[in-house]
Amino acid sequence: MPQLGMGELLIIFVAILVLFGANQIPKVARNLGQGMREFKKATRELTEDDPKDHEPPARKDPAPPTPPSA
Repeated sequence: MPQLGMGELLIIFVAILVLFGANQIPKVARNLGQGMREFKKATRELTEDDPKDHEPPARKDPAPPTPPSA
């Protein structure tokens, strides 16, 4: 995969400026940042699984029978 040089990056930035306009670029960057943050949070939640969460709940044994009263 070829590397991008300064000339190519400059052309890309100018194209983004023309497409979105100077006023919209901060909004687009903010939305992109929020999306990346949410994606990282979701992947972190998936990778930090607690093994206790996957164990079945402990079964409670029924109370022992009480002896009949005389």
